[in-house]
Amino acid sequence: MPRPEVLERIKEAEAEAEQIVEEAEADREERIAEARERADEIRAEAESEAEEMAEQRLEEAESEIEARAAEIREEGEAAREELIAQAEERMDEAVEFAITQFEEAVHAQT
Repeated sequence: MPRPEVLERIKEAEAEAEQIVEEAEADREERIAEARERADEIRAEAESEAEEMAEQRLEEAESEIEARAAEIREEGEAAREELIAQAEERMDEAVEFAITQFEEAVHAQT
């Protein structure tokens, strides 16, 4: 093969190799861009799911707190009613004691 033809084939091969490299780089850049876009989508989905889970947990916690608060109020009301009942049971005794003390004080002065 004559020398000019060999040089021409080498140039063609180099041009073809350069074109293959350029196409590969363009393909690589496109794939990187797609991967970044997909990563952004996955991150957004994960953030959305995390927010939903946090809201759900907050609602559950608030519900538990409200239930416990109602339970405590009921316990407090029952204790208050018990104290009132005990005080009412001892009211006559307290009045009688006060009258006795008053009478003793009056008799002691006379």
